[in-house]
Amino acid sequence: MHTHARSQALFAAAKTRMPGGVSSPVRAFKAVGGSPVFVTRGAGAWIEDVDGNRYVDYVLSYGPLLVGHAHEEVVAAVQDAAAKGTSFGACNEYESALVDKVRTVMPRIDRLRLVNSGTEAVMSALRLARAFTGRDKIIKCAGNYHGHADCLLVQAGSGVATLGLPNSPGVPNSTVKDTLVVPFNDLSAVETVLYQYAGQIAAMIVEPVAGNMGVIPPVNGYLEGLRRVTKEHDVLLIFDEVMTGFRVHPGGAQSLFGVTPDLTTLGKVIGGGLPIGAYGGRADIMSWVAPEGPVYQAGTLSGNPVAVRAGLATLDLGLNKDMWAGTASQTALLMEELASIATRWSVPMQVNGLGTMFSCFFTDAAVTDWTTASTSDTDLFAKIFNAMLKFGVHLAPSQYEAWFMSTAHDAAAVTHTLHAFDKALKEAVG
Repeated sequence: MHTHARSQALFAAAKTRMPGGVSSPVRAFKAVGGSPVFVTRGAGAWIEDVDGNRYVDYVLSYGPLLVGHAHEEVVAAVQDAAAKGTSFGACNEYESALVDKVRTVMPRIDRLRLVNSGTEAVMSALRLARAFTGRDKIIKCAGNYHGHADCLLVQAGSGVATLGLPNSPGVPNSTVKDTLVVPFNDLSAVETVLYQYAGQIAAMIVEPVAGNMGVIPPVNGYLEGLRRVTKEHDVLLIFDEVMTGFRVHPGGAQSLFGVTPDLTTLGKVIGGGLPIGAYGGRADIMSWVAPEGPVYQAGTLSGNPVAVRAGLATLDLGLNKDMWAGTASQTALLMEELASIATRWSVPMQVNGLGTMFSCFFTDAAVTDWTTASTSDTDLFAKIFNAMLKFGVHLAPSQYEAWFMSTAHDAAAVTHTLHAFDKALKEAVG
């Protein structure tokens, strides 16, 4: 039986020092009850907490760790970079190497600018889109989360949904008045908005595979339809691939579905677990970015050599064709077996996923958008989450987060997970 005495003591102390005791809200376990575990180390598919408990990890830093925790080649790259200097605020040769690596697998991106986070990448891409088009309004989908920039905290998913906040205090109405919200996977709604605000919309931003209300793939023809109707209205199409980049396909969702956006935002995997982000796309649009153009964006730590080297090592390893395919195959097997166990326990559950990421929704309804995702039984999820933790499996503490696999999740890790899930359902509903 796992005990968490030291984690509980550390959390109590942290709450006197940090808001809610955490550096990011979902970590506080408010959606599932109890106290968070404090992680002390990771290796491959496993993590260990400060009380000595070990878990198969499906959080993987919310996606970046495509090759698992502390892969020796990633660690070596970080150590080598750090030994030469952690930051220069100057150009380094590895920036272009990382950009070249991304453009090799995402050839639809002409030029790329490195930044420090996914939120920063999205904020910068939207500023660029507004400048390039001379328009102010943007379209987003309900349940899609694009970071915590003010104009995007409208019907966002993930942590916002977990905490039950439809938006956030401190965001002025004037900031979000130009943000138009439509349902995900509903092309007709997009068309209606495009006609209603013809000539006023700069861009539509979308997670091509939703990941922040749980994993929800696009319905057939949706992304292709978005590309067609946005072109018809001279509206830029932005794919937020901060999560899906290299997760649903080695070349991202745009390669998987063969749809070319005007701009793309990236993060997570391209830093291998260190803070990073990027935005890029058509050369004529990117030429508007300073110092080449008038759209200002800067960052002291952008292109940081340690983060860039970690990202390069992760992509070199994780995008190996056979390794990536093997991880995707393990993911599909796990999804199938989890669904089978749920059926055996008569637990209504939908398993959605693509590539190396997936989600389990505890509902009878097929999950295709935020409305159907929100039919999930969050109380049941909380029970299963806590039981899984007790049986040695670490999940994100929210119904609306994705589960991630890595190249290190071998048959033993999957088997351990399936046994834990069977015991967790027995405890929750048996």
